[in-house]
Amino acid sequence: MKFAFAGIDFLGGVFEGLIEAGWTPIKLFTRPCDGLYDHNDVVVARARQLRVPIQLSRLRASDLDALNAAHGRDWALVVAGYPWLITGWRTRAAFGLNIHPSPLPTGRGPYPLFRAVEEGFETWGVTAHVLAEDGFDTGDILAQDLFPLDTLENHETLLAKCQMAAQRLAIGPLGRELPARWRRPEPQGDGSYWARASDVDRTLDFRADVAAILRRVRAFGTIETLARLGDARVYVAEAAGWREAHKHAPGTVVHRHRRHVVVAARDGFIQITRWSPVGVAEAEQIGR
Repeated sequence: MKFAFAGIDFLGGVFEGLIEAGWTPIKLFTRPCDGLYDHNDVVVARARQLRVPIQLSRLRASDLDALNAAHGRDWALVVAGYPWLITGWRTRAAFGLNIHPSPLPTGRGPYPLFRAVEEGFETWGVTAHVLAEDGFDTGDILAQDLFPLDTLENHETLLAKCQMAAQRLAIGPLGRELPARWRRPEPQGDGSYWARASDVDRTLDFRADVAAILRRVRAFGTIETLARLGDARVYVAEAAGWREAHKHAPGTVVHRHRRHVVVAARDGFIQITRWSPVGVAEAEQIGR
């Protein structure tokens, strides 16, 4: 099977998995990345190694026309981590599918991993579905790879699990069974859409209990949460904590040792062990 891939390194294992399953890449559609949260170095290097054409600008109908002129309809458009809605593929390609990092229909939206950790889901997964042309993440389901989450799951471990699951889907159900699965997809039905996380979602509220605060820290991981320490706003990458009765107002800094800061929470204390007055994105800009 020939395929065009639209995505970045986030789920770039799909690109490699389809090749492993015997598919032939004919074009890579990717996008400019910030090199901090988004990367495309790996998929771009692989495409260059395979002498596959690369396009950084948004995929348009004219690009699908060009692929159709060169290959007929005997190819698949595979999307994974691509931000723009793609339309018009049905008359130009045999298949169009998206790989989404949630167990659809739960968790539609741009990046559901943060909320999956913060809300303490016990099971998560990755879904391959028909690429819808009237919205994001709503097409009929072709295959899913589900896996358990740990009670202390964090953003980085969940990201790795999603990446590994996506590659398993590419090597197996998609790479080897797509035509059969295409004939019997499963409608999603009603689901939930999770909007992109805001700074409010990332902010630590010390009026909450210790467990909830630490879930938020784990949910964002190296993406960092925000916290108010006295008059300063800081970016938190790592914290621990414990429950203990006390009479301090939530948010009070009660102890400092070197760069470790202990803050009162509703039912205990949060020890912030890795933080910075400048976020990682800002620090990178300053360093350039």
